[in-house]
Amino acid sequence: MTNVEEQGGTTPGRRKAPETRKRASGESSIYQDEDGRWHGFVSMGKKENGRRDRRHVSGARRVDVVAKVRAIEAKRDAGFVEAAGRALLVAEWLNHWLDNIAARKVRARTLESYRSTVRLHLTPGIGHHRLDRLQPEHLERLYAALADKGLSPASILRGHRVLSRALKVASQRGKVGRNVATLVDPPTVKRPQTALPLSADEARRVMAAAGAHRNAARWTVALAVGLRQSEALGLCWADVNLDEGTLTVRRGIHRVAGQGLVYEEPKAERSRRTLALPNQLVEALRTHRSAQLEERITAGSLWEDDDLVFAQANGRPIERKSDWQAWKALLHEAGVRDVRLHDGRHTAATLLLSEGVHPRVVMEVLGHAQMRTTTDTYSHVLPALGRDAADRMGNALWGPPAP
Repeated sequence: MTNVEEQGGTTPGRRKAPETRKRASGESSIYQDEDGRWHGFVSMGKKENGRRDRRHVSGARRVDVVAKVRAIEAKRDAGFVEAAGRALLVAEWLNHWLDNIAARKVRARTLESYRSTVRLHLTPGIGHHRLDRLQPEHLERLYAALADKGLSPASILRGHRVLSRALKVASQRGKVGRNVATLVDPPTVKRPQTALPLSADEARRVMAAAGAHRNAARWTVALAVGLRQSEALGLCWADVNLDEGTLTVRRGIHRVAGQGLVYEEPKAERSRRTLALPNQLVEALRTHRSAQLEERITAGSLWEDDDLVFAQANGRPIERKSDWQAWKALLHEAGVRDVRLHDGRHTAATLLLSEGVHPRVVMEVLGHAQMRTTTDTYSHVLPALGRDAADRMGNALWGPPAP
């Protein structure tokens, strides 16, 4: 081979001029072999195993090889150093993103959801593609195939968002030239199911039926202050002040694959909140605490103390499914229509709005991050509040209507 420095060089067919200086360590070089083909080598530093990492390019013309060498140098100098050897596949990048990036940023339950989406849908569909050659059409065909299998639009949209987050990091690190997920229209998802709150009379019947069962206050809390299921099942006595009549939401409880039941802080800051309790609910919680202390004495050494307000008879946390089954049985016993467990939360909000409580206060009670969430979810109640406001304004300006 004839060594030609990148700064100078010879023309094929001519004799190489004598070198005037020694090439610096790590400096790129270009060579022409005996057949007249040009080769370029770029030093990228060290590999993970400590050996020198050099990248090779070749071409029929020197000018082409110079351009390739400069392009690799530009990426190297900008910090975009790709791993040597075989090209990175989409599946490999998704696994790296899950294990080393997402795992440090999201909650355990969210990470479990990401892993499930990648394993079941993304890897089988597009995992075999080279990461740097992924195209928008690959994603569109994937989404169409998932829809044909019967996957819901919400699940497909969830996969799209996971993929977009992973590709965003890949783009930031120079592993792909663009985030192709931003070039694809995500699936359209229908609005959430309309809230079906219980009426005040139905709520009273449910609480009356609950009085005959242990953990009766669990349902009083649900209907009076609208805690989410995970918040109610993760509530501890340290966050309940019966003397001041307040309850503070600091955590929820969730089941995570491989970890069992775990306590997690709320995702949104607004979900961390302190609520004032009705006096009747304070008394119900006092009664519940006394009953729980008796259960603790009966259980003796079998009692597992997690300081939970609502627990099994041995102190252990209540499973979400068991809680849901208890709610369904209670509705049947009370003789009221069948509604979702989450509709108990909607019941609390609807009753507050119907009693004239300002939507902003209801937003704080529920722990919504935005006012729009409250107004959109309970839009069926707001027209009546608007009518009431108009009547009050009429009374203020023109006096009460004549009998």
